[in-house]
Amino acid sequence: MIPVERQATEDRDRQTQLLRGALDMCLLAVLAGEPAHGYELVRRMKATGIGVVSYGTIYPLLTRMRGLGLVVDKHEASPAGPPRKVYALTDTGGVQLAAWRQQWTHFTGLVDAVLSERAF
Repeated sequence: MIPVERQATEDRDRQTQLLRGALDMCLLAVLAGEPAHGYELVRRMKATGIGVVSYGTIYPLLTRMRGLGLVVDKHEASPAGPPRKVYALTDTGGVQLAAWRQQWTHFTGLVDAVLSERAF
């Protein structure tokens, strides 16, 4: 029997690994709804139930996706303080998101089949 504390840690580690493989897709999906600044993206990701995704994770991912042409950023006036960067999905990002959704659906169907032993 696995101690409860160790099981909880292993569950969190598994969740982190699963999220790591899907975070870019999730971030694009969140941006598809409405453009947002980094703070808002962190809040939206937490609201999905996925868990807390840190700024230190979000910003490098946004920079990478901007370099790939999946998102764009623009400066927008802030109600308090300096202008803030707001990120939005590009047309290319929308096409990529659709492709990733299709891949995800196919992949999760395969995993579900294996887990339910329908693949054997």
